[in-house]
Amino acid sequence: MATQIDPAVEKATQEFRSKFNRLKEEIGKAIVGQTEIVDGVLTCLFTGGHALLEGVPGLGKTYLIRTLSEAVQLDFSRIQFTPDLMPADIIGTNIVMEDSETGRRHFQFQRGPIFAQIVLADEVNRATPKTQSAILEAMQEKSVTVAGTTYKLKPPFFVMATQNPIEQEGTYPLPEAQLDRFMFKIIVEYPTKDEIKTILDRTTTGHVPKIERVMTGDEILGAQNLVRRVVMAPHVQDYAVRLAMASHPGGPYAVEDTNKYVRWGVSPRAAQALTLGAKLYALLDGRFNASFSDIRKVYLPAMRHRMLLNFEGEAEGVTTDDVLRQILEKTPTMAEAA
Repeated sequence: MATQIDPAVEKATQEFRSKFNRLKEEIGKAIVGQTEIVDGVLTCLFTGGHALLEGVPGLGKTYLIRTLSEAVQLDFSRIQFTPDLMPADIIGTNIVMEDSETGRRHFQFQRGPIFAQIVLADEVNRATPKTQSAILEAMQEKSVTVAGTTYKLKPPFFVMATQNPIEQEGTYPLPEAQLDRFMFKIIVEYPTKDEIKTILDRTTTGHVPKIERVMTGDEILGAQNLVRRVVMAPHVQDYAVRLAMASHPGGPYAVEDTNKYVRWGVSPRAAQALTLGAKLYALLDGRFNASFSDIRKVYLPAMRHRMLLNFEGEAEGVTTDDVLRQILEKTPTMAEAA
């Protein structure tokens, strides 16, 4: 017997799909192609996660988040990560202030650029690991602590970081603890020939796209709550759990490549990312229950940055995506009966 959905919830779902598609249309005024990239970034936004975009310079990573910030009514801040950037340049610091009447001095907290709702961490791997780690608390706890005082960040809070490929000169690999706090790692590929032609037509003729505001912060928070209300059946959840555990070498669900090439598997945050991402895709498909196919759609971006290869995997040129594709191929949707 089919589950009856509350009419109010069904109406909210339809409104969300409409707003989501409008948001993509506005972004499409500025960003050519890159459908999967845009979908991945919006998935992170509407599930309360953060996105890491990796690609060579000039592919529109920064332009994408700027365009998104114009299409939603949220405070926007851009932090350009450089080797000399310090943690205080991001989170802020206490400065000495003097009362003009009494002459007494006191400390006053000067907020840094992290105090925004959409934060662009541009070229995050150009900064040292110490500075990169300055945004860990903000990403996980949605707060900043300075000199024993904790300051809450205004919701919704969304970090989108861009990074150049790790092997480029002058970059520092992100700490594993920070990578794990990104819901998705999205690889930005080169555009096609036709897409490059369209980019040239838009950027070399004086054309300036006008981005319309689509959603407010309250509407985004409402959408995040709606996503979490989507149902995931126990057997679908079990599939997500087994996919995550299949990345653990020596574990009961590990595949051949996992045991051969993986040093450390993914954390429980990976299963959380799979679950929330799948729920969002179910909503966009007009369903209020997540399916196996929804999980498979978000599997690579949710997992690829959380797995650490061993020396043998690195020496043979194996990528985490290679291992994950085998896991996806070898892991059955339904668990075998004991």
